[in-house]
Amino acid sequence: MKKLLVIRFSALGDIAMTVPVVYDLATQYPDLEITMLSRPMAKPLFELMPQNVHFFGADLEGRHKGFFGLNRLITNDLHYENFDYVADFHDVLRSIIVRLNCRMLGQKVVKIDKGRKGKKALTRQKNKVFVQQATSFERYAKVLEQLSFPIKPQFTKLDYSDFCGTQKATNETWIGIAPFAKHPAKVYPMEKLEEVIKALSERENTSVFLFGGGEDEKRKIAELCAKYPNVQPAKSLHGLAGELALMGQLDMMLSMDSANMHLASLVGTRVVSIWGGTHPYAGFLGWNQKPADCVQLDLPCRPCSVYGNKPCFRGDYACLNGIAPSQIIKKLVGHE
Repeated sequence: MKKLLVIRFSALGDIAMTVPVVYDLATQYPDLEITMLSRPMAKPLFELMPQNVHFFGADLEGRHKGFFGLNRLITNDLHYENFDYVADFHDVLRSIIVRLNCRMLGQKVVKIDKGRKGKKALTRQKNKVFVQQATSFERYAKVLEQLSFPIKPQFTKLDYSDFCGTQKATNETWIGIAPFAKHPAKVYPMEKLEEVIKALSERENTSVFLFGGGEDEKRKIAELCAKYPNVQPAKSLHGLAGELALMGQLDMMLSMDSANMHLASLVGTRVVSIWGGTHPYAGFLGWNQKPADCVQLDLPCRPCSVYGNKPCFRGDYACLNGIAPSQIIKKLVGHE
């Protein structure tokens, strides 16, 4: 049996975007043994994979930290000499070190083309080239094609129902909201989001679940839950798998351009996503999500960033502040 190593260390949203591709690879090539090398936090994303997929969590903050830690990962723990192929879905220093060691053994190695030139043209301030870039799914699949493993996109969703803590009644509507993102250019103003939460909380037979992980996020979520009826934190006794189980029961999810958009997509939940400094044209829309469910403004300065990590050069974040709460509410429940 041939063995393939797939590398993608971070971030969680980008790791989540590997799931449909790896799943299709595993089902369409059942005689191929696949090892997914990533961060331990991502393990639940690969627990429902076909049996020919294995997960290896690299302890990049401990045992596998730094040059000597990576050497320990490669030679002692990963046993890199056992692989026939290497798919580098990340192309950063850590993955480069791993793949170069594999290449020296004569293994076939292919790295992702991140399309930096096209993304730079899309996000520059002047003379933008406003063209849809290849999605991350397509870029990952291209790596596999170059390794002689072309795939057809057939993935639908993962079923985490075994991790469910609560069950939705037949007459209930469950709506998830993930208000947070890593960078300000991706975060809808909280005072405006509160208007959305208030409107949803007043709907009959509707429960709103707020998703967030950090201590500051949990504090803000607690304040909102105390303020509005039928609003509660998205708690889970089973970590990420439990959150995915809850997302799978949602009727819809409201998310920023963040990891939660991708997590909800993996369980087949419709996501209404808010886009500020970033844009779906950069290739990061969730799996099987519809462009029509993207809430965004057509401004000549958008997008100004691929990842949202650049400050607003106008200084007013008009791309986010200009979105009316009513626009979002209409996307979520306007079809009823």
